[in-house]
Amino acid sequence: MIRKNQRFLSQLYIATDFIIVQMAFLLAWWLKFESGWIDFESPLPVEIYAFWSLVYGAVAVFIGILISLYSPKRKKRFADEVLKIIQVHFTSLVVLLSMMFFVKQIDISRDYLALFMAFNLMLIMLYRYFLKQSLKHLRKKGYNKQFVLIIGGGTLGRRFHDNLKQYPELGYEIVGFLDDHQVWSEMEAARYKPVLGAVNQLEDILQTKLIDEVVLALPLDAHARYARIIAICEKAGVRTLIIPDYFDFLPARPYFDNFAGMPMINVRDIPLDLAGNRLAKRLFDIVFSLAAIIITMPIMLFVALGVALTSRGPIIFKQERVGLNRRHFQMYKFRSMKVLPEGVEDTGWTTENDPRRTKFGAFIRKTSLDELPQFFNVLAGDMSVVGPRPERPYYVEQFKEEVPKYMVKHHVRPGITGWAQTHGLRGDTSIEERIKHDIFYIENWSILLDIKIILKTVVNGFVNRNAY
Repeated sequence: MIRKNQRFLSQLYIATDFIIVQMAFLLAWWLKFESGWIDFESPLPVEIYAFWSLVYGAVAVFIGILISLYSPKRKKRFADEVLKIIQVHFTSLVVLLSMMFFVKQIDISRDYLALFMAFNLMLIMLYRYFLKQSLKHLRKKGYNKQFVLIIGGGTLGRRFHDNLKQYPELGYEIVGFLDDHQVWSEMEAARYKPVLGAVNQLEDILQTKLIDEVVLALPLDAHARYARIIAICEKAGVRTLIIPDYFDFLPARPYFDNFAGMPMINVRDIPLDLAGNRLAKRLFDIVFSLAAIIITMPIMLFVALGVALTSRGPIIFKQERVGLNRRHFQMYKFRSMKVLPEGVEDTGWTTENDPRRTKFGAFIRKTSLDELPQFFNVLAGDMSVVGPRPERPYYVEQFKEEVPKYMVKHHVRPGITGWAQTHGLRGDTSIEERIKHDIFYIENWSILLDIKIILKTVVNGFVNRNAY
């Protein structure tokens, strides 16, 4: 039944994508030639546009099948799906234009093509998002479940059990455990699914119970048993997933490299290592920071005047910070502190009621207005709009010895705001928690995540009770 449901969903996606393409054609045609808002007539009959729309729909579906756009999506993020949709439709557009050029069909309106592509992407993303949310809701209600058997009742298996329980929208139900030695205490029996038997009973369990996926959560010293377990699962037509006993060392979304003909797990997968992703983020940073500078220029002039009138010293405060690839740069802020005597180095952590702050400085720090000059750092390429917050070299040297994985944050450009800051981790808060959030951001980066963080920063407001 599960396999049939998955095949039905894949076929539904294919059919709906094709229909959406034709709807986009009708909308683009009406807006361009029938609405009277742009043009009043087309140099080509509607049948020509309709034909190429059908061709485009077939090409888009074919390319989608090639790059697994219609594979099961239960475990996948919507952001990954969006990237594939964009990839499919821009590739399809290139194929369409090539075909039209080959048959000398060069009179198609460029405005129409732009509208057609915009409607395609918008409508497909909207319906897929709605469908994904609807399926999540149905799975929470108990529909379309998949059943999981965990092999290994030790720490690894119990941790996976607890984690999976936190995601009811995925629609997985744990049937139980197989373990040679584990026996639940009374308290554990109330918390965990039952131990159904020993590992060597796997074949009998698969024959008597409905199991869709088997998760291997065995310790490293059980490695020799994997081949037989996998063979039994494949014979029964059941998917097998392995949780490596060293998974704490792996990134949130590990991937395999091929090195000298051998598959290897990449311990630190960073999406921004890819040139295309770096270029997309950099273009986004330039456009956004330019817009932010123009929009906030009156506010920056007000703050600059306030700093100049309320205390002696420079308006802009420059401070050395550690950025991408551990390179040092000068970060700009509106000065909120009294000027230190010459020769005195500032290595103090700002605290509540810090006597070094000016009255106006306390206001602009609390409202984050002191951070506005950092948009110029973004334009210069030292920072990004979104990323881990940069720290002073003095603290970097200290934290890298005390906080595990602290230096991972320097694999990407530091940001004005970040995933940690949107979760209230700013100022005098836990460095360990900040790093956990920073690493999540680094390993899960996407343009959509950047936009989400910016929106959360705006919605949550710029006033922060931890900003002293």
